[in-house]
Amino acid sequence: MGSSNCNLDVGSICRTLLIFCMVLYFVFIALSNQYPNCPASEFFSPFWKISSATNSISISSSVLSPTISNDSKTNLSHLVFGLVGSEKAWHHRKAYIESWWRPNITRGFLFLDKEPTAGLIPWSGASPPYKVSDDLTKFLKKTDVTAQRIIHGIMEAFREDHENLRWLVMGDDDSIFFLDNIVDVLAKFDHTKYYYLGGQSEFILSNHWFSFSQGFGGAGFMLSAPLARALAKDMENCLKRYAHLKAADLTTKSCIADIGVSLSPLKGLHQIDLRGDISGFLSSHPKSPILSFHHYDVLEPLFPSKDRFESARHLMKAANVDQSRLVQQTICHHRDKNWSFSISWGYSAHIYERIMPRSYLQKPIETFTTWTHSPHPPNYMFNTRGRSNDPCEAPHIFFFESIEKTSRNEVLTSYSRASPRGSPACASSGNHSADFISKIEVISPSTKRIEMDRCECCDVVRVDGMKAEVNFRECMMDEIIA
Repeated sequence: MGSSNCNLDVGSICRTLLIFCMVLYFVFIALSNQYPNCPASEFFSPFWKISSATNSISISSSVLSPTISNDSKTNLSHLVFGLVGSEKAWHHRKAYIESWWRPNITRGFLFLDKEPTAGLIPWSGASPPYKVSDDLTKFLKKTDVTAQRIIHGIMEAFREDHENLRWLVMGDDDSIFFLDNIVDVLAKFDHTKYYYLGGQSEFILSNHWFSFSQGFGGAGFMLSAPLARALAKDMENCLKRYAHLKAADLTTKSCIADIGVSLSPLKGLHQIDLRGDISGFLSSHPKSPILSFHHYDVLEPLFPSKDRFESARHLMKAANVDQSRLVQQTICHHRDKNWSFSISWGYSAHIYERIMPRSYLQKPIETFTTWTHSPHPPNYMFNTRGRSNDPCEAPHIFFFESIEKTSRNEVLTSYSRASPRGSPACASSGNHSADFISKIEVISPSTKRIEMDRCECCDVVRVDGMKAEVNFRECMMDEIIA
């Protein structure tokens, strides 16, 4: 009899505890809905993960809280790309994206303005999977929603794929991305914090017209998972607040600013608000990993003997071997002939018939023009030097031709002359003509460069017949490149 009473008491206690927990849970849910911006305590986090699946945070779909694993180094599987494009342009732009997209490896989506038409169906397996962007015209009560499509694309990409998401990368469908470099750069940031990473325009007036503190979306901008989630959760209010804006990147920047986050500028993201031939820019790339460049289909082909698609695929031959060195400028001198060599690894090589200061060769040759008419300099966010007909100033220009691994586990890149320079030799005392050189071969280590605190150095080891050979190496302590 005593045993029966004991069991009854225990059962009563269990039922009481169960009822108490259920009441507490529903109180918590009610408070969470009433105060959605208040952070949940660690005690309630398991309940929060369950309840968040039922809460709508967008106009048309629900978005789950991202699952974030912190026990491994950031890799490509932690990134999701949201590329915003148009069906009409995709017919010729798909070839650019397919040059860098890695099917079944790269995560993300292409968001089109309408369903693909003939010529795109069946959809290419080499392209990102596509989605049709949500129709915002009724919600915003206007026909032109271009300025709001990018910011809404953040939510659309987030709701489609956010499992183990650390970084959401947004970009345009006419941009080239360098995935390995992007991963290496993002791995240095704490993805559990709020980060808005992006690049400015190269054209001063673009920054003046829109904002010096916005990430230009064509070049791509990166949002940490917590920031992407916060934006997605506030999307309806964000769109209503900034329905009057007419610039997509400014809309995005404004919505992010309301969360209390400012732009962290990131070198290597290139909007390329330039026109024409950007070889001068890429041949003197700043000392930072190249992450992207935009406006690819309005630029001249990167390699003069190839079209735009061939140029993208050709550049990727070098990128697929070593992105850490891609277009990184390395400068050395050949004292015997008074020559200066400037190598943009995997892209171009220049020979100057005079010993030139490194600080001078770092300035890009202005082979390009401004994005729009500019009344007067300064036009760019960097210093430039003009084209010159002076044989002591004008370089002999060579472009990337081939790449291979050597028997010594090094990397051999070859650069062939673009065309005859068409000017006499430099007349300075002791100088020699480089007209007879038709190829430059560069030997570089096969190991990735982890730190960019200092450039690499090089040695001109041989000038023989029509070929020059250059070896890359780490600079020695206190070495002066002059």
